[in-house]
Amino acid sequence: MAEHSQGLASEKEARDVAEAARESEWVGPSFVREMFLGRFRLDLIHPHPVHVDAEEAVRSGVFLAKLRAFLERLDSDAIDRTGEIPETVVQELRDMGAFGIKIPTEYGGLGLSYTSYTRAMAMVTSKDGSLTALLSASQSIGLPQPLKLFGTPEQKQRYFPRLARGAISAFALTETDAGSDPANMRTSATPSEDGTYWTLSGEKLWCTNGTRADLLVVMARTPDAIVNGRKRKQITAFIVEANAPGIEVVHRCRFMGLKAIENGVLRFTNVRVPSENILWGEGKGLKLALTTLNTGRLTLPASCAGTGKAALQTARTWGNERVQWGQPIGKHEAVAQKIALMASNTFAMESVAELAVALTERGHYDIRLEAAIAKMWNTEAGWRIIDDTLQIRGGRGYETADSLRARGEKPIPVERAMRDFRINLIFEGSSEIMRLFIAREAVDHHFKTAFALVDKDSSGAEKFSALGRVARFYPSWYLARWIGRGVVPTSYAEFGSLARHLRWAERHTRKLGRTLFHAMVRFGPKLERRQMVLFRAVDIGADLFAMTAACVRAKMLAEQGNAEATELADLFCREARQRINVNFDRFYGRNDRAMSRVSERVLAGAHVWLEQGIVGMLEPPV
Repeated sequence: MAEHSQGLASEKEARDVAEAARESEWVGPSFVREMFLGRFRLDLIHPHPVHVDAEEAVRSGVFLAKLRAFLERLDSDAIDRTGEIPETVVQELRDMGAFGIKIPTEYGGLGLSYTSYTRAMAMVTSKDGSLTALLSASQSIGLPQPLKLFGTPEQKQRYFPRLARGAISAFALTETDAGSDPANMRTSATPSEDGTYWTLSGEKLWCTNGTRADLLVVMARTPDAIVNGRKRKQITAFIVEANAPGIEVVHRCRFMGLKAIENGVLRFTNVRVPSENILWGEGKGLKLALTTLNTGRLTLPASCAGTGKAALQTARTWGNERVQWGQPIGKHEAVAQKIALMASNTFAMESVAELAVALTERGHYDIRLEAAIAKMWNTEAGWRIIDDTLQIRGGRGYETADSLRARGEKPIPVERAMRDFRINLIFEGSSEIMRLFIAREAVDHHFKTAFALVDKDSSGAEKFSALGRVARFYPSWYLARWIGRGVVPTSYAEFGSLARHLRWAERHTRKLGRTLFHAMVRFGPKLERRQMVLFRAVDIGADLFAMTAACVRAKMLAEQGNAEATELADLFCREARQRINVNFDRFYGRNDRAMSRVSERVLAGAHVWLEQGIVGMLEPPV
């Protein structure tokens, strides 16, 4: 590993590259952004946005019916066992348009909404995670999404028809030393003297669909830009034909789950790419990637909800069938509580996923924080649901479907579902990276307003300007964080029994805003390094958002005739309130320093004695 780690970017370089790629302005409203500022803007998400299109509903229904029939006869255990998705399966998906769900009909796609797309992915995930990886990597972060957002008319005309017919695409960003830290990217692209093409060289790691792709979106370093007299690294996105000379699949990666995922290491050796294949513009690649992921991440929350539903169905059925100690195990309180929490959390997961997608569909809304929280929160909640399902199934949950089938039992693949699900906490930004991203955006307004005042590198003029911003904003803002609708007993009465949860959420949203401000005052510029403090703020915000999403969706469903959803939203909110209270109580982390000290000593080798008496997982020293 050491040979790969030479010449890595410094912390400042990494921060500069990341900051340059950030969407620094908020061009639309965001409920979550307002929430971190202590403002409970329920009007931004209530009434629940609804994508109403009768004509699309019919077309979507036809497609989803075909997809369901296909999945019901799919042998997913064979796909898991062999680690391969047969070409006949892929071709059938092509024939029904499953690779062009969101591509406009004018280019041969199905032209369906993001809502229909995520519902399709939830359905697929409930049966087979490897298929979801194939379809979503091709459409959520593969070429169709950035092409739709940033492609030229010529690029769309050239590539959309191919993609609609089933050309598989992949997104090549990660490298050995460059994942969430793109400043270490080594893949480079050099322009020709006449400017007509670029020469691409480098190696990409963990490229999903890369081993089967027809088209690639490749991120590469291009010549540095000069900004304020200083060099700044540039990353550019290229559309690359996967069969171009110089492209080699070096290795197909195999994983704990998703046994048939088409993921590999790709090597580019002097690959010529026409200049017209640059997406959006030179130097805009990383910003393109982050913007694409804002909406691309919405697939995972919906997929997690699909898995949650399948797990709940399994646990409910087994809870009624399995009899121990004279009654079904679902009647025993230890199992009953798990099933109740699985139901309420699955409802909340679907509420979070559907709200985030609906806000995207509505438009004129900045989705970056909602998408990040949906990805982080749903993947973690879904993992707990899968874990509880396996526990409820006991030994049958741990046993493979093939083994169950061989001895005459129902081949329920809980074991496979657990293996397949685990990557979701890492895919498209790990939970830790998501928390860092959310935390950075959560304090963005405070940083823009007051950071220069306490930054030792700020000039006198910058400090004076910041002082004016502080004086104009904070006195009135801070006073308003103590007063709000949550103290009025009749507030949110239209939500019926859920109104008390929204009043509580409003009060604790204001408390979150105050607490983040107090942390800014307490730590100053050092706050960005107090990750555990910021992470607790993120977790509070995520639970507040999930509470609100659940209440808003439950009200919408009640108006449509499903009053039973209120019961699930109520239980979820009761539990979320307890988690939020705990995070406020331990906000500043009494043990954070002790944990940091122990970690430093462990890394320094002070506690190597604890590792004695094992063989371990590392290779023996030579």
